[in-house]
Amino acid sequence: MEQVLFWLGAATVLFFAAVTVEVVAGGRKLVFLRDVAPLGDEEMPAVSIVVPARNEERGVERALRSVLAQRGPRTEVIVVEDRSEDATGAILDRMAAEDAGLRVVHVTELPPGWLGKNHALWLGAQAAAGELLLFTDADVVMAPGTVRRAAAYLARGGFDHVTMGPRVDMPGWVLKTFGIVFGLMFTLFTRPWKARDPRSRHFVGVGAFNLVRAEVYRAIGTHRAIAMRPDDDMKLGKLVKKHGFRQDLLIGADAVSVEWYHSVREAVLGLRKNGFAGVDYRISLVLLATVTQLVFFVWPWIAVFATGGATRVLCALAVGLMLFLFAGLARQQKVPAWYGVFWPVASLLFVYVTWNATLYALVHRGIEWRGTHYPLDQLRANRV
Repeated sequence: MEQVLFWLGAATVLFFAAVTVEVVAGGRKLVFLRDVAPLGDEEMPAVSIVVPARNEERGVERALRSVLAQRGPRTEVIVVEDRSEDATGAILDRMAAEDAGLRVVHVTELPPGWLGKNHALWLGAQAAAGELLLFTDADVVMAPGTVRRAAAYLARGGFDHVTMGPRVDMPGWVLKTFGIVFGLMFTLFTRPWKARDPRSRHFVGVGAFNLVRAEVYRAIGTHRAIAMRPDDDMKLGKLVKKHGFRQDLLIGADAVSVEWYHSVREAVLGLRKNGFAGVDYRISLVLLATVTQLVFFVWPWIAVFATGGATRVLCALAVGLMLFLFAGLARQQKVPAWYGVFWPVASLLFVYVTWNATLYALVHRGIEWRGTHYPLDQLRANRV
């Protein structure tokens, strides 16, 4: 057993050493939004900002005011209010009455074969007149000049799709740590620095900020092609890459922020909608993710105290590399680096969230999202 644990420790160190080298090298290839010079009025293309909103009374006004402040000479903002049961519709109508540049589209009935958010995004895009379409969420707050800088990066780089990594705001040490670990998992899964490489199969998309050329959006099939995908942001990015168009990711943690979840319970329930979709509804990948989390992300912390000798040293090195990776992303997200000591808690929460989403989908034969049930067979059928 001692030999097994020793070699497991050695494998873990090699794994995190390789991950650290790739993440550090890849991260240096990514561009910060703040380093991009914005376009002036005369250069700015027509942009349509499309925002879906359902039961967003808590933060929609603050977020939308930051979006309205992005407007240039040819910018329109279209909010699609999707069957809200709270005061969202009334708030939006009041804001539209105060600002002629805001258009509100109300959805009273969801057509069959659509997820509510995806239908709202599609509907907003159909009403849009811009050369560029920006899909964002109703809880996203943008700093002044964000759209101008992103449009500049897209135009100067010859990209068809530019997405952005935001700052994720969540309360408490558990959620903040979970957010950083989740971000690291997302980074390892997507390798965003490879998205711009046409020879690479890697792709990326972030729901908080997906800027795409309107003609490209139509060419890839619009949201109709991903009508039943809860992971619509990533699948939009996949469609762009699959059809041979160019994309990239900007680091925008100091320009775009989103209030993700306000409690652990809210996170567990919220991630139910796409926890199983994220692995394409494959149990084998859920099992693989579980084993990976427990063996590589949880066990080294236990082994530092439960083993001795060379095995302990190896596991301590692995933990040190994990803390180094955590600190890098924590700095961007304005989270204390020492929260990294709670990594095992976040990993166990990640495993719980994944299995909660998987078992819920299997037992209930579908997912529940914003008050609507979507059948599992229809979700699985929408393969991209």
